[in-house]
Amino acid sequence: MALDRILILAATSLLWAAFLRDRGKAWFLLITSVLVIFWLQPTLPIRGFDFWTPIATLVIVILTWYITADNEARSKRKNIIVLAIVSGLVLLLNLTRFLPTGFQFLTASRPPQLETTLLIFLGTGLTLFALSRLTHFSASFLTLGLILTIGLFLLIKIPALSYWLSYSLRAIAGQSLTSVSANDFRWLGFSYVAFRLIHTIRDRQSGRFPSVDLGEYLTYVIFFPAFTAGPIDRLERFIKDLRAPLAGLNLETFYAAGQRLLLGLFKKFVIADTLALIALNDTNATQVTSTFWMWIIVYAYAFQIYFDFSGYTDIALGIALLLGIKLPENFASPYLKPNLTQFWNNWHMTLTQWFRAYFFNTITRWLRSWQKPLSIPMMILLTQVATMLLIGFWHSVTWNFTLWGLWHGLGLFVHNRWNDMTKAKAAAWTTTPTKQTILYISGVLLTFHFVAIGWIFFALSSPTVSWQVILKLFGVQ
Repeated sequence: MALDRILILAATSLLWAAFLRDRGKAWFLLITSVLVIFWLQPTLPIRGFDFWTPIATLVIVILTWYITADNEARSKRKNIIVLAIVSGLVLLLNLTRFLPTGFQFLTASRPPQLETTLLIFLGTGLTLFALSRLTHFSASFLTLGLILTIGLFLLIKIPALSYWLSYSLRAIAGQSLTSVSANDFRWLGFSYVAFRLIHTIRDRQSGRFPSVDLGEYLTYVIFFPAFTAGPIDRLERFIKDLRAPLAGLNLETFYAAGQRLLLGLFKKFVIADTLALIALNDTNATQVTSTFWMWIIVYAYAFQIYFDFSGYTDIALGIALLLGIKLPENFASPYLKPNLTQFWNNWHMTLTQWFRAYFFNTITRWLRSWQKPLSIPMMILLTQVATMLLIGFWHSVTWNFTLWGLWHGLGLFVHNRWNDMTKAKAAAWTTTPTKQTILYISGVLLTFHFVAIGWIFFALSSPTVSWQVILKLFGVQ
């Protein structure tokens, strides 16, 4: 997100908190979030799709809410008002196609024909009407929703499928097929939207889904401070803050939010963007020949990705705090942790917690339920490697992210086994504060360098170039 847009969103949130307080808090968050997902969507080379992807997000969220909500929540009249407001906002944005170019600033490009939008409205309305005829939803509806969400996610994340999608959409739009790329289709925020949808579907399946109306659910999924880069909040926690009255902007809240926002801006636009000038990428990976400078650019990337990501998190937390929403923390000094397990407990914490709750624990219980359970070490190996591979695939289904996931999955397994074997000896040796400090510093340095080497697969696009960089780091090439 560009600096000017962050400042606009922060200023808007500040003015609301300072002057309007609790007046229409829920409506403000809903309307602003709907507009922001159009405003932030980047221009796509496929004609009209920077307008269609936000609409698709809204439609998917609405349908997911309908199959997960209880009868009481679905029957609220407020839902009709929410649908009318959301439809009206989309329609108004679509109508800006008839205005001069300078007035189309809320969309990435000129909106497409109005007729297509009206057809989408009609299709969504008919689908909701058909669903309303059902007195209850069987488990198959929830399973289908889960499959479709995962399917859409894979369609975007697997380069071969993204290429096919881009080719098909270009052909339908009558555009040239000579410049088709897997990067043509960038669905802003869908990685995080998918997590929130899967979370709510799985909680509905297990009977833990709270009763929320359509406006509350939409606001939760597309909440604008956390839409593009997280953190990944839980519905039940978010709803408590959303329903709580906004008392107004006191000095304590203003200071806490301002401090977090300024810290995030400094991390992202001063430290991270400066480090990006020398950080590891595909270009300088092949140009740097010195072992010393290769370590420098690897270190630069390790700190760049931390300050960039944690900076965005601080910005999201600061803006949300102005609006009475206390988003969960996402980072807690991960590079100062003495082992890989603690690193992942403190890096992108909401992602780690999500995978632990909805995948790691689930697959562990399944493996333990076998008539002939696997050995504990084998079970740990399978669950940790599978979890880290999925986290890698969440970024993109490529060979480099596969290697990155394997690197961390095997690293976690080795640490687990090593810790079990040496725990007693380490406790017996660390009998003085000096020895404890030595062990801690050694662990921090080892963990940081393990993570930094892993970032090589994350930063580069080719396994061949990645291995060349690793060999240069150790003076082999």
